[in-house]
Amino acid sequence: MPIPQTVTFQEAIDVIELLPEYQQESLVDILQHRLIEHRRELIAENIKEARNEFARGEVKRGTAIDLIRELAE
Repeated sequence: MPIPQTVTFQEAIDVIELLPEYQQESLVDILQHRLIEHRRELIAENIKEARNEFARGEVKRGTAIDLIRELAE
């Protein structure tokens, strides 16, 4: 697989605008799905880290009112 060239954002937009409308729509769909998957992966990583912090005893439990009281101290 060849090493990709560096392309500016505007150059990418210009190339995309040369595509037929149906391919532009397909590209939008692909990018939306990739972004959704990326966000899911980030959420999963955050959950894993939160569980690890909880297991290590680094997480406090309480209500929102408890948090506000602690922040006010």
